[in-house]
Amino acid sequence: MSKTLKKEDKVEYTGKYLVLLPEGSTTSDSINQINSVSGLNLKSSLDFENEFFTDKDLAKTDGIVLDKLGIAIVNEKPASANSISSLGDNEMIVEKERIVYAIGMLDESTQNYVEGYRDAVNQMTNLLVGAENEEYSYQEQESEVESVGATWGLKATNVVPTNFLRYNPYNGAGIKVAILDTGFDFNHPDFRGRAITHQSFISGESTQDGHGHGTHCTGTSCGPASSPSATERYGIAYAASIFIGKVLSNGGSGGDGAILAGINWAIANRCDVVSMSLRGMVNGTGYSAVFETAAARALAQGTLIIAAAGNDSARPGVVKQVMHPANCPSIMAVGALDINMNVASFSNGGLYPTYGAVDIAAPGVNVYSSTKLPTKYASWSGTSMATPHVAGIAALWAQASGLRGINLWKKLTSTAKALALPTRDVGAGLVQAPTKTRLIKTPIDRVPILVNPKFPSDPIGPIEKMTR
Repeated sequence: MSKTLKKEDKVEYTGKYLVLLPEGSTTSDSINQINSVSGLNLKSSLDFENEFFTDKDLAKTDGIVLDKLGIAIVNEKPASANSISSLGDNEMIVEKERIVYAIGMLDESTQNYVEGYRDAVNQMTNLLVGAENEEYSYQEQESEVESVGATWGLKATNVVPTNFLRYNPYNGAGIKVAILDTGFDFNHPDFRGRAITHQSFISGESTQDGHGHGTHCTGTSCGPASSPSATERYGIAYAASIFIGKVLSNGGSGGDGAILAGINWAIANRCDVVSMSLRGMVNGTGYSAVFETAAARALAQGTLIIAAAGNDSARPGVVKQVMHPANCPSIMAVGALDINMNVASFSNGGLYPTYGAVDIAAPGVNVYSSTKLPTKYASWSGTSMATPHVAGIAALWAQASGLRGINLWKKLTSTAKALALPTRDVGAGLVQAPTKTRLIKTPIDRVPILVNPKFPSDPIGPIEKMTR
């Protein structure tokens, strides 16, 4: 019996078009060229404050050119159908705009709260701790040990090291992370007082998250270091600057144009990392030339785009290809792992040798994080949950190394933990956070020094006492 495709399994289109403008052309020159060739009346994203616009703005003109990407979003109008097709004859690439969805959260249970736990602490830690080239007080060390209760994903990726000899001094400070998703629940208590820059690219909907998906992804990538109500630490880059771009509706869907507008907005705001847990369906081979060019131009401007590979597989029997837009070579595609370091059954794979690879893997099964109220916290599974792990850790590496764009990409893949799994499924391996090594010292005030009464200037240590 043939499988009946669900609505989200089919490639769906909005009726609009995406036009990739010639390489090296300015926005004004491109607008003039399109106007002269097709008769279309286009505007520039620079005409809008902070380059932010919505479908309502788009509806008032024939299209808008994204200045940072060199891509136009063009309305479909009966009178302009021939004009749009004529653009393809003038060194421009024209694609239909797809509908994209928030990747479904698998095994979702709003009551599936994870019980908190803490690692057993080795009593040796009470002795001392100094860090490389840094002052490190006993009070600071003991405080850290008391707060090591964290999700399995944060431990597996060394955000919270389980090896006593390692520690993580990075928090994402000074790094801008954009989460393009369903928005964010600004009433969540764990983010109270946190400065969040936000814009909605969905007409008629505010940035407030009516879905929950965006809040969950934001929690993993940039959630707090501690919370009075969460059962364990779930956030990675807790000091990073958060940029929320609502590119998917409260129903969990949106168009390519909104996503591209969100990327353009993120670049305009000089965001270092963009996290996208979303996907459009791909039938057959190939990837979007428009999104590939957008991602390559973003990398050139210092912005790394990280996206979910997709949840369409049913392993071990069925492995589906990486979906749109993560299948673009210049977008870092993330696969999902479980706590036993096995590939998640739903995680898509890199089926084609020249594109559509899984570049890196991260925890994506039973991931505990924030979500919209009143639920507050939930454990979900999906490549959607793996992606913000990589985005948050990218922020830590950006802080630690100063690297951006393609160099930040290379740092993430070169420091990933190799796994005994096919690169088709996990790429470079399990993403790892930057850490430092402790210098173990014995505090002077905790080692008894004996004095030889005959020779007061000759201290007798514990070993000397035994040998004299």
